[in-house]
Amino acid sequence: MMQTRTLGRTGPTVSALGLGAMGMSGAYGEADRDESIATVHAALDAGVTLIDTGDFYGMGHNELLLAEALRGRDRDGYQLSVKFGQMRGPGPVFGPQDNRPEAVKNFLAYSLTRLGVDHIDVYRPARLDPAVPVEETVGAIKEMIDAGYVRHVGLSEVDAATIRRAHAVHPIADLQIEYSLLSRAVEAEVLPTLRELGIGLTAYGVLGRGLLSGRWKAGQTAGPGDFRAFSPRFASGNVEHNLALVEALRRIAEAKGCTVAQLAIAWVAAQGADAGDIVPLVGARTRARLAEALPAAQLDLTADDLAEIEEAVPAGAARGDRYPSALMSALGVGN
Repeated sequence: MMQTRTLGRTGPTVSALGLGAMGMSGAYGEADRDESIATVHAALDAGVTLIDTGDFYGMGHNELLLAEALRGRDRDGYQLSVKFGQMRGPGPVFGPQDNRPEAVKNFLAYSLTRLGVDHIDVYRPARLDPAVPVEETVGAIKEMIDAGYVRHVGLSEVDAATIRRAHAVHPIADLQIEYSLLSRAVEAEVLPTLRELGIGLTAYGVLGRGLLSGRWKAGQTAGPGDFRAFSPRFASGNVEHNLALVEALRRIAEAKGCTVAQLAIAWVAAQGADAGDIVPLVGARTRARLAEALPAAQLDLTADDLAEIEEAVPAGAARGDRYPSALMSALGVGN
């Protein structure tokens, strides 16, 4: 039985693990369409209700894929989290963020059509637009809530000050941000702010984009279209150091009777165990990877386990930024 969490004081009740769909649309190389759809079906059948996407994932491909996968399913049986605003060009070209109020409504109209639904459960700008006050962006989403097209406001990759400003306009359900054993900058100011304001956290990158899967090996190269080909943490000199951290985790996982991936996911979930405010997003794009991830929701980590994990991979232990330098400036917090 899949456990549930409520995103913040005002957000929806969702499964304790969410499904991140980005990898199904080419972010980590070519994905199999039929297998992707089967993975969504398997997730829903296992009790996973939170599905995260972005209108720029594959330039709309991901939303169309999810529309096919969700066709015929009870709309009240799942929650869609959608990011918007990241401009794209043909090919692997990323442009600026566009969070203007008129753009918010335009992006929403296209997402509703591609997804084939009448509302989005959590709608969020993918990044902060430095040219547009966050109050204006949240105000536009609030208008769409009042009109019935959106249920809740979310944020993504912003700092504590921005969270406060946004929350003053309309209650924020959750912040989506990278959080894993390798990416812990959120712990300093952002997570305490979320808890003060009663805002949930949906954590992506819980497996460090595959580094914490236990399957990436030194000398392995990313395929065509794979984001990791440009990731500093996978660069020569950095990846060997980071994989040594994974081997330390592997010894703990083996003693615990689980995989490295399950241990890494359970660690993220455990950071919100007392408050019930953190939901890890699992970026599985095959049924096999999903099946491996699901038991992490029931994996109980004791205080001794957590201390051993902390000793193996202390905060700041990873080498290399989590994004290429050109993209780091768009993040509200660092590594």
